[in-house]
Amino acid sequence: MIGFTMSIMDPTPHSDISAVSSLDEPARRRLYDFVRRHREPVSRDQAAEALGLARQTAAFHLDKLVDADLLTVEFARRSGRSGPGAGRPAKLYRRSDREVAVQLPERSYELAGQLLAQAVDDAERTGESPRAALGRRATDLGLALGAGAGATDAEVLAVLERCGYEPRTEGTDIALVNCPFHALAQRHTEMVCGMNLALIGGLLTRAECSGRRARLAPTAGHCCVRIEPAADRESR
Repeated sequence: MIGFTMSIMDPTPHSDISAVSSLDEPARRRLYDFVRRHREPVSRDQAAEALGLARQTAAFHLDKLVDADLLTVEFARRSGRSGPGAGRPAKLYRRSDREVAVQLPERSYELAGQLLAQAVDDAERTGESPRAALGRRATDLGLALGAGAGATDAEVLAVLERCGYEPRTEGTDIALVNCPFHALAQRHTEMVCGMNLALIGGLLTRAECSGRRARLAPTAGHCCVRIEPAADRESR
């Protein structure tokens, strides 16, 4: 499961942003909505007539939606006939199975859901408390995320950036400007902040970043975790 959850923390792919931006054109959005509302595949002629568009215009925008992987294409003879004289198969469009999500700033609610589900399963199986199981699962994910990082601040910052935390160097500390689980943290602060702390702590441990420690330092507009020099932590 860790390999799957790691992919969810990657920033929004450029392809997803491109797919969403392709719907900014009004005619294209209307065509997409028309196709997605039909259970059966739709032809160019059918879409053009329904929306009052020229066939060439409808074909252009439908193919752009295919290029964006929002629609898929299949070919079929709608007359039901086959063999010589049946005519060429029609090009038909249907909604693709691709899921597209763009969130700014980055959020990882699906990841949080997976970690919570895994923690509940573990707790039911072992008798461990759900919160302890969640912390362990988050630590394991942090260890996995830190596997490719070195001990330098630059490498740790790169992983944190990829995970959506928007790290910023502030003096000797690293502040995390964005919380990937913001809405959940607003409602379940202690649980989600503990999950963040465990995840980032695991990342630092695996990266062998012995000069850094993660601690809870709730600040408005930031993630609840702050990364500081280990010596500062020991002196508190």
